[in-house]
Amino acid sequence: MHIRIASDLPFVCASITFKGKLLTFDNVLIDTGSSASIFKADKVSDIGLFLEPADSIHRVLGVGGSEFVFTKILDKAEVGDFVISNFEVEIGAMDYGFDIDGIIGLDFLIGVKAVIDFAKLEIYSQGDSSARH
Repeated sequence: MHIRIASDLPFVCASITFKGKLLTFDNVLIDTGSSASIFKADKVSDIGLFLEPADSIHRVLGVGGSEFVFTKILDKAEVGDFVISNFEVEIGAMDYGFDIDGIIGLDFLIGVKAVIDFAKLEIYSQGDSSARH
């Protein structure tokens, strides 16, 4: 899958499915420094993904500061050909000062055994040797 560089950051397209409803994003950051994947609350509300009374809220810390998030288990999360079913993500405001729909973190990247080739701006599977040549 191709990586797009915007504002000196690596972005990809990603899709999530929640309760059978699909939502596709064009502006998802690949962040190897983020332990978890997170999506913007304003965007995911389009498929009925909201904070519910039974959801727990917790605070996450990052280089840019901290924010409160809640977690949900998606039917699946997809980046290109990479798919993880029953994938837990965080949902937050994501008010970082630039346009972003979500972050794909290490939880997803390790889960799919992704290899990131910045020389070719590609992400591929560890077992896909054809992508490396």
